Amino acid sequence: MKELEYPFDGEYILKKKKSIKKALLQEDKPFLDKKIAILGGSTTSDIKLILELFLLNFGIRAEFYESEYNQYWQDAMFPNEELENFRPDIIYVHTTNRNITAYPAITDDERMVEEKLSEEYHRFESMWERLSSVYQCPVIQNNFEYPGYRLMGNMEASDFHGRINFITRLNQKFYAYAQSHENFYINDINYVSACYGLDRWLDDFYWHMYKYALAVPAIPELAYNIARIIKSIYGKNKKAMVLDLDNTLWGGVVGDDGVENLALGQEVPMGQVYTEFQEYLKAHKDLGVLLNVNSKNEYDNAIAGLNHPDGVLKPEDFIVIKANWNNKDQNIIEMANELNIMPDSMVFVDDNPAERTIVETSVPGVAVPPMESPEKYIRTLDRSGFFEVTSLSADDAKRNEMYKENAKRAQLMASYENYEDYLKSLEMTGTIKAFEPVYMARIAQLTNKSNQFNLTTKRLSQADIETMAADASYITLYGKLEDKFGDNGVVSVVIGKIRGQILHMELWLMSCRVLKRDMEAAMLDTLVARALEKGITQIKGYYYPTAKNAMVKNFYGQMGFEKESEDADGNSVWTISIDSSYNKKNKVIKVVD
Repeated sequence: MKELEYPFDGEYILKKKKSIKKALLQEDKPFLDKKIAILGGSTTSDIKLILELFLLNFGIRAEFYESEYNQYWQDAMFPNEELENFRPDIIYVHTTNRNITAYPAITDDERMVEEKLSEEYHRFESMWERLSSVYQCPVIQNNFEYPGYRLMGNMEASDFHGRINFITRLNQKFYAYAQSHENFYINDINYVSACYGLDRWLDDFYWHMYKYALAVPAIPELAYNIARIIKSIYGKNKKAMVLDLDNTLWGGVVGDDGVENLALGQEVPMGQVYTEFQEYLKAHKDLGVLLNVNSKNEYDNAIAGLNHPDGVLKPEDFIVIKANWNNKDQNIIEMANELNIMPDSMVFVDDNPAERTIVETSVPGVAVPPMESPEKYIRTLDRSGFFEVTSLSADDAKRNEMYKENAKRAQLMASYENYEDYLKSLEMTGTIKAFEPVYMARIAQLTNKSNQFNLTTKRLSQADIETMAADASYITLYGKLEDKFGDNGVVSVVIGKIRGQILHMELWLMSCRVLKRDMEAAMLDTLVARALEKGITQIKGYYYPTAKNAMVKNFYGQMGFEKESEDADGNSVWTISIDSSYNKKNKVIKVVD
């Protein structure tokens, strides 16, 4: 819904929240259902209502538990039957600088200030530890915004007596905890309040009148920031950028003006603007974002522009370059097919409002931000939060190279008439093991990002994954795949629940970049071996159809399972009996453990 996309009108959202919610719930799209507990150090009722809207827009339907006013500490630290029965998937702790219990006094010496800092931090640390232990779910914690006044003026930031100094050091301790603890995330209200304007954010009227620690008009900014974290945890990020060239990556039209006359580099002010934008885009490669070009241009002109001596982005930085005179919406559909991702995983970046409108109306789900002014290109993309980072794995940094290696595999495949001979020529090695700590973040990523080869589309947080891995009633497997072109990283995940002598498959997924490579057969062979070790005689597989996973509708049948049942909605149950006579199905991958 455009009203909930950046840049949004916060006052409009607050005023129309009921009608917006009604419209969102009537949209014809699947929702991911999650339970979210809000533990507040101030009033949170409108925060909950607006957060719900942004989550619905991201495809997440939330049920909420909300603590009573300023009861966050009590709810977290003492037995709470209601919260325990609620069984939250995420806990959000909404505290602000008004919840700091003891600031330094001017009469304190340095030792006394250190003690106050340590006591304040440990009060929060003990709360996080208990929440993690009892509820075993991700925790989102606000950092602290700066105060609304400076008693000592500028010295407030540098002197150990200053509140700004105290908050800065306390925030640093929060960040250190986040870096050393998975499933713990900082909601950076210090940054959001600065962007909004601290004086407006800390409007005391709303505190004294309603006990809101921030101004009510600022609530949409806060809620949007929280929603970005939650949608990232559950795999709702975009995967790729599709970039125009003329007046988007550089100033001018390369075909008309010539490469030498493009605005790019440090010589002219607008050239600096476009260079900075290219630097921002290129940094996304290290986050695993796929960069692509979609430009109405002669191909040779486009490549010449990308080879501009002052350009930061070069042709090799892109996975797919479509520089032609075809309609851009058609190019995007073809590009999605080539990358083996869905169009709704893409962000279309183009300065031309007519092109944006065509793509937005013709390719549903593609994000189309309003790129109105080059000076604001970075801000528009950055504040939109398309690529919010909640975990960063080694595979993310290598993702662009992995897709380029896939292109080499496609070229090799074209030279073979027999597909099995092609697979053998890849010299593939698979590593298939039970979940290991080093890959937990990547496994959680896959469970939330994989849509097409995903039998049940069950979304799990890293905390969920870790709990299952430690539970003897589960069989968990991850699969890595290497070949002569490179390492694909962790590409497959299998989770089965043991009940008696039957293994019930709760999750089976695989990255689309290794489709039709026999990795699914290798995973099944190892799964059967692990199941037999535990005395299992039957495996039950489940397929739940979505708008994106039709490709695996008959997967279990292809793997030798028999269909047990199928309901009117297409949900099906499959079974296979296993014993020592099981014949392995993988013929081309060398499996190591």
